[in-house]
Amino acid sequence: MDIILITAIIAALFVVIGAAEPLADRLRLPFSVILAAIGILIGGGAIFFLRTPLTDALNPVAEAILGLPIRSNVFLYVLLPTLLFQATLGMNLRRMLDDWAPILVLAVVAVVAANLTVGYALFAAGAGPLAACLLIGAIVSTTDPSAVVGIFRSISAPRRLARIIEGESLLNDAAAIALFGLFMSLVMMGVPDPSLGDALGEFPMLILGGAAAGWLAARIAVAVMGAFGRHELAQMSVCVALPYLAYIGAEQLAGASGVIAVVVAGLTLNLAAPGRLSPAAWANQREVWDLLAHWAGALIFILAALLVPRTLEELRWSDAALLGVVIAAAIAARAAILYALLPLLSALRLSPPVERPYRTAILWGGLRGAVTLALALAVTESAYVPPEVKRLVSVLATGFALFTLVVQGSTLRWVISRLGLDRLSPLDQALARQVVAVSLQEVRETVAETTDTYDFNREIVRAEAKRFGDRLDGAVTAADEADAISDRDRITLGLVALAGAERDAILVRMRDRMISARLAERALSNADQLIEAARTGGRNGYRQAARRSIAYGRTYRAAMFLHNTLHLSRPMARMTAERMEMLLTQRMILRDLEGFTRGRIRRIHGRRVADLLQELLSRRAEEVATALEGLRLQHPGYGEEVERRLIRRTALRLEEREYQAMHEDGLIGAELHASLMQDIAGRRAAAERPPRLDLAMRRADLVRQFPLFEDLDEADRRRLTRVLRARYAREGETVARRSSGARAVYFIASGAVQLTLAGQSWRLGRGEMFGQLAILLRRAPRAEVRTIAPTIFLVLDEARFLRLLRRSATLRAAVEESAAKRGVAVEALEAGPGAPRALPGPGKSDPAPGAPAPQAGPVDAPPQEATPHAPASRNTAPEQATAGQDAPGEATAGRDAPEEATAGRDAPEEATAGRDAPEEATAGRDAPEAAPRP
Repeated sequence: MDIILITAIIAALFVVIGAAEPLADRLRLPFSVILAAIGILIGGGAIFFLRTPLTDALNPVAEAILGLPIRSNVFLYVLLPTLLFQATLGMNLRRMLDDWAPILVLAVVAVVAANLTVGYALFAAGAGPLAACLLIGAIVSTTDPSAVVGIFRSISAPRRLARIIEGESLLNDAAAIALFGLFMSLVMMGVPDPSLGDALGEFPMLILGGAAAGWLAARIAVAVMGAFGRHELAQMSVCVALPYLAYIGAEQLAGASGVIAVVVAGLTLNLAAPGRLSPAAWANQREVWDLLAHWAGALIFILAALLVPRTLEELRWSDAALLGVVIAAAIAARAAILYALLPLLSALRLSPPVERPYRTAILWGGLRGAVTLALALAVTESAYVPPEVKRLVSVLATGFALFTLVVQGSTLRWVISRLGLDRLSPLDQALARQVVAVSLQEVRETVAETTDTYDFNREIVRAEAKRFGDRLDGAVTAADEADAISDRDRITLGLVALAGAERDAILVRMRDRMISARLAERALSNADQLIEAARTGGRNGYRQAARRSIAYGRTYRAAMFLHNTLHLSRPMARMTAERMEMLLTQRMILRDLEGFTRGRIRRIHGRRVADLLQELLSRRAEEVATALEGLRLQHPGYGEEVERRLIRRTALRLEEREYQAMHEDGLIGAELHASLMQDIAGRRAAAERPPRLDLAMRRADLVRQFPLFEDLDEADRRRLTRVLRARYAREGETVARRSSGARAVYFIASGAVQLTLAGQSWRLGRGEMFGQLAILLRRAPRAEVRTIAPTIFLVLDEARFLRLLRRSATLRAAVEESAAKRGVAVEALEAGPGAPRALPGPGKSDPAPGAPAPQAGPVDAPPQEATPHAPASRNTAPEQATAGQDAPGEATAGRDAPEEATAGRDAPEEATAGRDAPEEATAGRDAPEAAPRP
């Protein structure tokens, strides 16, 4: 075919795509329905003009349309990867992980259920071999929820519901195409009745192989894009190539699912790329893919619909009955999932409750479209599929897709209207009237100032003022007549508005490049959680979501585990740096929101609600400040570096605005403006590099600052730095348990811990240690130690501690003082056989660690002054340290508490400080391991 004619036809199709969107909006029909209708009309019109004897003038055009090289490879290798990849880039992955249960159920379980239900229903109806029937079931099991998602957004349906449907769309496409490839291979090999177990047994290998290929391709692409730096067009070229290379590599090289490879590549890029690209570059990448996906989806519908008239020419009367079986089985399978399994998940609290009207809308909105038509076309082109199977697949898949598009698609908005989902709730109606009244009052004042400033004609001003006043009076009257909104509802609405304002502030900072795209995505996810929690749980839900936003998540705990056990510090260093920047950004945003509560919230909801919301903001700010102070204590100096970086980025943004304003006003020319922008780009690249957090260097600094190691020379200190193991612990983590087998000494470098023994509790802070007497007494620790603030420990094993004890006179004196204050004589430690381990001194040798030792009777006895069974109200400290109260040393945020607790606060009732601490307590605070009665 002539390339000029093909180019002209494709250009005409793009014009049709452009006209279809406003037409769909005007007719209030889904965009996909309009595209399919236009494609069918074009294909049917071409057949008509080619066969009619009325005229031959349009025969070349008709032949060109019908002769378009529409092949399944174009759909599978070009258009489908574009759609799937764009869907992954537009996802909020962090929020979808919260809803993993309903998404997986609707995507994977629903697809498998629909596949099996349709396949076995057709097989029971005598449609053909089981393999062919299951192949048809795989083709029709995928859904295109774009229509119902678009309508849900237009009627302000819950965001979580729309997000679940979008996640279902992406994963069920991948699952359905993977099942299609599995059953297609069985049909091509001529296996009429496959074993279901054998068939599904190959499914995991397809998934895992595709996932590995997609992850590897995405990681390579991210590394290359990051190396290209400020060359945005080069980054975009690599990003465009990624999904197609991942698809081809998985299909042709690994023999795995190319669709899964594309999905995993997109998800990996969504998580990794924001940290390597600038916010503007990442936003441009997503905009490009939005446009490519819009064209790809439209072309799939139109090109596939062109083939529908020719396919329906082979329709038989017996096919109508089989088509009815497919429709009934597919709807029944989806209804079973929505009305049986989804409520069960809600009852188990694995899924948000979905009201029955929304479930009905999801059921009726499960349209089949682009993917179904593309897969059916792939079957008809295969030379290894029997002709009768080709015809059956083509007719049933095309007929079912047309049914969903024409019948369900055209009536979907009517169904939603009948369900009452397109109407505002009484609460929203009352709020809308109040918002209109308040807004019109503000507009009247602004318009009055404007007319006075520009001296408009007084008669015109008077006439317009009267007209506007009538409208304002009507709005005020409607607001007064509306049902009163309770304070509880006002608080909920105010919290939703407050969280929405927080989300807008995050977007502004991301556009101004004040925060990275990765942090912006995380902050936006937290803001979405606040909105949904406020809608569903009111004030308590908002508080819980706010606390979760600053809590240590699963990934941070995993990074901490890698650092503490495998000594892999890079993930934890990166996440700690990001956490500190996130907390600083959140603190700034919370302060900016104070003006929002005093302004708009107060005008709409009144002073009382505004004051209450301001109090909630203040509490959030205190919690953020406490978490930030904990990080500062763990990493002194690093917070200042992060703040310095934020200030520099702010200054660069302000400088850029000044140059832009001067250029727009004509004060500087284009060449000078370009030179200034290039200079800013270079300085911004340097300012956007996060300061390095080197945990190994931090360990050396901590050893140097530790009081007990002051008398060591530099060589010994360096050797000690190499053998000490830094362990990071989050607030509330249990560091040591009773009767644990491992014995080591823990030096508290920052933070604070609480020791609990025999119902009594003590607190230790920076510069103190615990665990040393368990080693010297040669028995398992009996106290439980829990952190009450983010804490860094320097951990030394038993053998190295004993060697260090011989070298350091300061440490030896501290241990001797610890033993004396708990009633253990130094002579007892120095005794020979029949006594506990001798306290090693210079020139003495140690027994082998873990060697048996005789029991020490008198050592277990407490000093005579101690009161072992003091009341818990005086001796047991709270589980969590509050800012500026009981945590010793640097564990106290914002208040300087003494290193050692005073008697009556953190020690037993009648004991002096450092007298009754448990066995693991440090020098000056150690008491017996157990506290039996004298």
